[in-house]
Amino acid sequence: MKPEIRKSLSAIGLAFLLAGCTEVDMEKYVDDLYDRMSQEERIAQLRSGYMDELFDEEGNLDQDKCRELIPYGIGHFSQYASQKPMDPNVLRDRVAAVQDWLMNNTPNGIPALYHEEVLTGVNTRGATIYPQQIGQACSFNQELAELKTYQTGVAMRKMGGILSLSPMVDVCRVPSFNRLEESYGEDAYLSAVLGTAFARGLQQGDLRKGVGTCSKHYLGYGGGGDTDEKEMLEEILLPHETMIRLTGSKVVMPGYHAVHGTNCVENSYILQEILRDYVGFDGMVVSDYTAIDQIPGLETPVQKAAAAINAGNDVDFPTGSNYRHLQEAIDQGLVSQETFERAVKNVLRHKFRSGLFDSEPYLYSNEHIVLDTPEERQTAYDIATQSVVLLENNGILPLKEPARILVTGPNANSMWAMCGDYSYPAMAYFWKHETEDLDHPHIVGLLEGMKGRRQEGTEILYSRGCDWTEEIETKYSEIGDERAWEYALLHRKVDSGEIADKEEALNMAKESDVIIAAVGENVMLCGENRDRQGLRLPGKQEDFVEELIATGKPVVLVVFGGRAQVISGLAERCAAVIQAWYPGEEGGNAVADILYGNVSPSAKLSVSYPAVEVYEPLCYNYSSEQDHRVQWPFGYGLSYTSFEYSGLKMNPSASTSDRYVELSFNVKNTGSVASDEIVQIYISPAEEGQLIRPIQLQGFARVPLAPGETRTVNARINTEQFGYYTNDGVRQWNISPGRFEVKVGASSADIRLNGFVTLEGMHESKPLREYYFSEVTVK
Repeated sequence: MKPEIRKSLSAIGLAFLLAGCTEVDMEKYVDDLYDRMSQEERIAQLRSGYMDELFDEEGNLDQDKCRELIPYGIGHFSQYASQKPMDPNVLRDRVAAVQDWLMNNTPNGIPALYHEEVLTGVNTRGATIYPQQIGQACSFNQELAELKTYQTGVAMRKMGGILSLSPMVDVCRVPSFNRLEESYGEDAYLSAVLGTAFARGLQQGDLRKGVGTCSKHYLGYGGGGDTDEKEMLEEILLPHETMIRLTGSKVVMPGYHAVHGTNCVENSYILQEILRDYVGFDGMVVSDYTAIDQIPGLETPVQKAAAAINAGNDVDFPTGSNYRHLQEAIDQGLVSQETFERAVKNVLRHKFRSGLFDSEPYLYSNEHIVLDTPEERQTAYDIATQSVVLLENNGILPLKEPARILVTGPNANSMWAMCGDYSYPAMAYFWKHETEDLDHPHIVGLLEGMKGRRQEGTEILYSRGCDWTEEIETKYSEIGDERAWEYALLHRKVDSGEIADKEEALNMAKESDVIIAAVGENVMLCGENRDRQGLRLPGKQEDFVEELIATGKPVVLVVFGGRAQVISGLAERCAAVIQAWYPGEEGGNAVADILYGNVSPSAKLSVSYPAVEVYEPLCYNYSSEQDHRVQWPFGYGLSYTSFEYSGLKMNPSASTSDRYVELSFNVKNTGSVASDEIVQIYISPAEEGQLIRPIQLQGFARVPLAPGETRTVNARINTEQFGYYTNDGVRQWNISPGRFEVKVGASSADIRLNGFVTLEGMHESKPLREYYFSEVTVK
């Protein structure tokens, strides 16, 4: 930035530009800057654009384009790293060129916020592709969740990224929801723990060096938008609330959906009453891409811009096509100056917090950038091994002896078994129609993993056998991002590049000792704007598996995809069943290591796995009895060993004013294989009329155990976790005296130990919870 521009930004002086400034300092700085800005500059801060539009065909910054498109600066650049396949150093250089232009050629020299998706790693060519979130949730491992996003944030900040549009922390309770894969599943507590870990890792505790998080899709996307306020604020809000209050997450994105009949982006009830007035959020609200365009009942961009900004939405993504008309809305009296000022200052505050106004802002790194380091690949592998859920096993697994193994099915030799939505290959394929040269970084498929990890003497046969689908099954619907409302974009199927010869596969099956059938979905059958008819296996995959079973050889069914697929009636006749989700770039190695027994499976389901097709909210905590529509319950997963729980000790009573209740218990590995056990702590009411769920997860821990080893788990459950929300004219959190049951289990339906605690004393209430998560340690 020009020295004279930097000096003119504030009479307060450069002291306020240094790290460690107080909120008062920030407000003075932002007020001063806002007063110096023209109205055109202010409106520009509420808009976004695509960086590539500023460069010519040779990759040089086009000065004329800059003067045409961003003469007054710009607030943001949309999905800057995923628009074109690009070396990270070239990408960084482009960011540097634009930031330099903004700082030296616009009236107040304000840098832009570059944002990108980072759900499974940075959404750019060559960056590490970690397992999809629904699988990672099954690991119940917040430490790995934080490590993953720390690595992601370091890489993204080097490339000039300052803000992520992640994570999705929707509590998704509709099993058929096409975007369930982006979530942490159906449970609010698990989603909050992992979403908070995501934010801690990415932000690094300092937005000046980390990457800002954005909790989305606020509020109730995926099955919670029409719940009553009690469930909404106790559970659906919880992951957003903990990200905001425990990690300082400063960006929220409203969903495309409606809450109680009003689209989220124009819904002042959720954006103002709940988010700002109740939770105390003081950050920036950004629209989902084209969400403002989709506001119903309004004809003009002026009206839509007014509706969104008046409700509390600050920024118009992806290009500001509605907010560019804000001056007209102000002139017509549709938007007040106070409302407009609020939105602009929220953007400026985020830039301040991110260090963009520091005397030496960290806008990008000058070092040579290398993506997908060995450390990052190792993290991807570790998460994948802990994400794969063993659902059934008649003893066939692990594959102990050398054998002839047939690997078959549409997902046996495909990158699309590994990559979920919002990974770079998936985004490039869907949005850009790119089909070639997508293997960056290298994605290990199941066949490659089975060959690479096999023991001496094992023979691997392969035939694809069947395709995902014979016909196009992707449903066209006008939901989600409006840019995808194109028939040609959705009316296509993935070409595997291989011939699916069923007879060849069946002949190989007859000559094999065991069959690994890799089935499920792909990038066109599940994801944002993509869905299909039904939840059973797509196409003729189920018929193919039936024919494999008919050979009499044991079939190990490995299901890939972004949600639970109904396999009842089929799973019972397979020798083993594995739910692998989308396990990322190391997924092939991870699944192979589990099949061969190099790693014991340890993951537990983050959803209730349906036995029938369900198109309405379904959650384990709706009842203390298992729903008959569920085949495998929340928290369920098998291991290659067995575990014994014993010795529960717990305070029999505590005061409602106490901080926590203490308990401990032992877990022993009673088998012959080293493995982790995920222990789960649930709370249930023990008296009639208590205003809490019939059963609710309130703590968990991974316990690594060698054969024969016993370890002790110690837990402190906050008394606030026995509480509930009310709104009798005042929104508040309550802790009432009463008797409660504490359950320790291997799943929500497999309770191994239980005890009772009585909370005594007076009814306690407070505006918000202070202590959200149990403290669980393993000795």
